Amino acid sequence: MLLYELGSLAISKAGHDKGEVFVILKSESEYVYLMDGKNRTFETPKKKNIKHIQLVNYKDKNLAEKQLKQEKIINEDVKKAIKLYRNSKM
Repeated sequence: MLLYELGSLAISKAGHDKGEVFVILKSESEYVYLMDGKNRTFETPKKKNIKHIQLVNYKDKNLAEKQLKQEKIINEDVKKAIKLYRNSKM
């Protein structure tokens, strides 16, 4: 079973945002709430069906640390995590 947990990265497989990288904010049964820190912020996350995303085997250390300390994750943290992921793919 796949875990759709806070801080995990996912790539959109369908819709106008296909191919974009997001961070999972929260999950509810069949849906996840995604943010990218730019268009989809903490205040306005994207609700997406889990069938339409692909989990990425990458977890940002900074996001994981903030989650562990129960600190608020801000948009800049998410943008940095996505940038680090993209740079690690090159």
